[in-house]
Amino acid sequence: MSLREVYRQLNFFEQCRKNRIGLWQCPIFLFVLIGLIIIGTMLGIYFIANKYTQSPEMVALIILAVTAFLMVVGYSVVQGFNRLVEVNKMKSEFVSVASHQLRTPLTSLKWSLDMLLSGRLNDSWEYQLEQLKIAKENNQRMIDLVNDLLDVSRIEDNSLGLRPERVNLLDLVQNLISKYAFLAKASNVSLVLEAEEDLSADKWEIFVDPKRIKLAIDNLINNAVRYIHGGGMVKIRLKNNKNKSVRCEIEDNGVGVPKKEQKYIFQKFFRSQNIMKYQTEGTGLGLFIAKAVVEASGGKIGFQSQEGKGSTFWFELPIKSKT
Repeated sequence: MSLREVYRQLNFFEQCRKNRIGLWQCPIFLFVLIGLIIIGTMLGIYFIANKYTQSPEMVALIILAVTAFLMVVGYSVVQGFNRLVEVNKMKSEFVSVASHQLRTPLTSLKWSLDMLLSGRLNDSWEYQLEQLKIAKENNQRMIDLVNDLLDVSRIEDNSLGLRPERVNLLDLVQNLISKYAFLAKASNVSLVLEAEEDLSADKWEIFVDPKRIKLAIDNLINNAVRYIHGGGMVKIRLKNNKNKSVRCEIEDNGVGVPKKEQKYIFQKFFRSQNIMKYQTEGTGLGLFIAKAVVEASGGKIGFQSQEGKGSTFWFELPIKSKT
């Protein structure tokens, strides 16, 4: 092993940066630190013991203090390893989710193109148009997945690049409800909007990136509609909190989230076990992105859920003050 390779192995700053973990969570740094502390402790105790041989209590106290510090550092080492295990797990989940979500539209896209190129459709323009629509839909699914993955990368790098401007939240939600009207009807789901109608337009005005906040709300409504099986209702409530903030609640009577899994709900790639059995499409990225966008916009987000009865996701955003 060359000196350059040895240096690269011992360069814990570079190793920690490469693994995207903090210095105090980096195992190689903590390992070196513990080694130096142990060496320093042994030398320190040797000199102290020689100087305070008549005061063994002092030596014992120093030993206890150093031991406690080493336990704290040791705990940090364990946490660092746990963090690396978590990162490795997320990478595996990413490969699994990405491959599964890409395989389905790619297979469907290939089948549609094969049918068009085979000549077996004769001159049936209607059927050819149907195959082209299927190809377009699957192409859009792949684009959406790639965009989600790019958003996740930007979030982790703290480079979302928000471009805030005045946005009317009520208008934005109404447009999204119109977008999901067909899907909801096909799924036998009713979409209901509840808002205070007597408020002026500026009472719903927020200062956010319209594209990002629309994506966040889109993900919340999408989940609410798709995770209802056998028909149901999605209620979207908008409230004005004394002209300081607006609150949006999206309530569904879908499958809900098991209590033991609720702490993971905003983690990327997470999908609860009761959802998996319905084979519902999804990447597990929507809620992660929604949380990041809302918090980056100066708001907060949360939820309540009960398995088998449904969920209510909510977020609050500050109202744009007049200038």
